[in-house]
Amino acid sequence: MTLTPLTLDDRAAGCLIGAAVGDALGGPVEGWTPEQIVERHGGRVHGVVGPWYEDWRTARPIAPYHKGDGHVTDDTLMTHALVRVYEAVRDHLDAYAVADHLVPDLMTNPRWIPELEAEALPLQRIFLAEKWIVTRLHYAHADPREAGAGNIVNCGAAMYMAPVGIVNAGNPEGAYAEALDIAGAHQSSYGREAAGVFAAAVAAACAPGATAGSVVETALALAKDGTREAIAAVREVALGQRDVESALAPLRAAVAPYDSVGADYRKPSLGARRPSRLHSIEELPVALGMLLVADGAYEAAVLGAVNYGRDCDSIATMAGAIAGALGGEGAVPAAWAKQVAEASRLDLHAPAAALTTVAREVFARDRTRRRTHESAFTAIASPR
Repeated sequence: MTLTPLTLDDRAAGCLIGAAVGDALGGPVEGWTPEQIVERHGGRVHGVVGPWYEDWRTARPIAPYHKGDGHVTDDTLMTHALVRVYEAVRDHLDAYAVADHLVPDLMTNPRWIPELEAEALPLQRIFLAEKWIVTRLHYAHADPREAGAGNIVNCGAAMYMAPVGIVNAGNPEGAYAEALDIAGAHQSSYGREAAGVFAAAVAAACAPGATAGSVVETALALAKDGTREAIAAVREVALGQRDVESALAPLRAAVAPYDSVGADYRKPSLGARRPSRLHSIEELPVALGMLLVADGAYEAAVLGAVNYGRDCDSIATMAGAIAGALGGEGAVPAAWAKQVAEASRLDLHAPAAALTTVAREVFARDRTRRRTHESAFTAIASPR
């Protein structure tokens, strides 16, 4: 039987819906260990679950956020915000687009914030590492290309870079370069590097015939320094695992030497989140590892990421985005997507549809630009 090739629309929907669902599934168990998750839920998490604490409004360290019950977190809020920037610019983005469009959106446009169960400015929900963008660009008037320097180094920029991969679908090198430029306004060092590699992985997942293995090979070909070493270490371990359950501890052991946060996620080490060529964020290598163990299957990859614990909403966001791009919207369980959309009061299809339209426009512009360049180069390079 010949399978119908997935379209750009299919892959974009799979990517963005898959990322949002992964985010919502991971949110309520973020920050805990696999063992604590089992104790709290009487076993592994297999879908949407409720908050860790019933008194989530006052319970520390989570209050006042309603994490759980299908609510997306800042990963999805920032992803959709970046889609809106693409809608405004309708071309490739750079760090200046963050200053000109993303920052005003975060500061001035109230939206429904699922975890707050209220309309609020996105700025009131995002954490300090993301508030840094507003501080540096709006108040300090920093050069957008350098504004990320000085921020803590974490997954903050990487977590919302999936749209860059869709706009550059099939062109991982272009996605990598564009995400690095965008992320310069937010992050430095290995946090910025992860943003580039994640966008490249999404772009690679959109290529015809892509597999989990080919996506990780592309990531390895582009990644630098500690990020590359961490992905390579996780890849070696992942290829020897039978299933995501057995992979939980080995994947953590593989990435631990490169992770600056330390064993206790809620009590980072003194050297945590500082610039380094030796370190990597934990989230991206583990997401790629779960993708390999699951052989690209959406449900297994995302549930593996969720039950890994630690920063599992971002890990599941990344694993869900890549697996969704590989398998299309049909790979994402429809019941999960429906539950998350209703609970979060979000139209999960609209951002993907808008981004696909922009991606086609950008491709047309790229083709015109390329032909103009070819013509000019031919004229100046031809022998006289």
